[in-house]
Amino acid sequence: MSLPFVRALARDRFLQLLLVIGVGLAFAVPFKPAGWPNAIDWHTIITLSGLMLLTKGVELSGYFDVLGRRAVRRFHTERRLAMFMVLSAAVLSTFLTNDVALFIVVPLTITLKKLCEIPVNRLIIFEALAVNAGSLLTPIGNPQNILLWGRSGLSFMAFIGQMAPLALAMMATLLALCWFVFPNKTLNYHSGVKSPEWQPRLVWCCLGFYLVFLTALELKQELWGLALVAAGFLLLARRVVLSVDWTLLLVFMLMFIDVHLLTQLPALHSLLNATGQLSPAGLWLTAIGLSQVISNVPATILLLNYVHPDTLLVWAVNVGGFGLLPGSLANLIALRMANSRRIWWRFHLWSLPMLLWAALVGYGLLFFR
Repeated sequence: MSLPFVRALARDRFLQLLLVIGVGLAFAVPFKPAGWPNAIDWHTIITLSGLMLLTKGVELSGYFDVLGRRAVRRFHTERRLAMFMVLSAAVLSTFLTNDVALFIVVPLTITLKKLCEIPVNRLIIFEALAVNAGSLLTPIGNPQNILLWGRSGLSFMAFIGQMAPLALAMMATLLALCWFVFPNKTLNYHSGVKSPEWQPRLVWCCLGFYLVFLTALELKQELWGLALVAAGFLLLARRVVLSVDWTLLLVFMLMFIDVHLLTQLPALHSLLNATGQLSPAGLWLTAIGLSQVISNVPATILLLNYVHPDTLLVWAVNVGGFGLLPGSLANLIALRMANSRRIWWRFHLWSLPMLLWAALVGYGLLFFR
């Protein structure tokens, strides 16, 4: 296991970039490495670990092949299949959160490549954009909404009413893009594809492990839940544990540490101290821009110390999930699971225009309605 892990580290350019940034920031702020582990959101790391194990278990069981075959039989054209997958990603993200939705949709999308000719990378990019658009609708769709909802004092339905105009505008945009980007051509099936062979026993084990892990999360015993899931896979299907992309966890840990170091920069504190006196347009641009640099969840945590959790702030940090890769951790999850070098720069060809469009539409809906 160690040799493939070392090779993965050597190939991971994004992880190496985060490491270089972290070293540079460590010289610009007080050097206190003993506090770095406290900067890591261990609940997120543990939750991701469990989800990665469970998703890999279902993937290796072959059940995604079964679902993929059913999907291509039901939707005969590339356009219909793409719109179904994008809409499914958005809907799942509204109540399962954006990262969980991706752990379901992206492996299924990768499976489609075995069955028919479809631009998988482009579809995964649209799914990443879709979970950002769909998750902003509800208080439980993403971490920043959970935090802002708790501070706002709004009811569940009132929060949805507050977010509905932006969510509907962004989903309508994505579906319209899907209509034009994915052609209405009949799916071309690969010849010689055998009927999928899957392992029902492993699927049922994954379902049982998922219930155990979900219960542990509800009881705030996520570490015990992860230990039980990992032990179960080691006993029943050891290859699941060996096949998981564990370097993704290192990437997230480095991101948390880099953000922690970045927030200690005196220049950033000066900027944040002035946010209370910013005009609405200035606060709108500041929240979106800060999200691009340190991701929208840390940006939300920082800005809540200086501004009220009103509609402008919640819309701005959700819009900030589009654009650059760090804007939302869901972007990173989707692109890492795609396992393609080309997808990293292609993602920005779609996400940056989407950021600009979301910022303009959101600002117009807020101030000119």
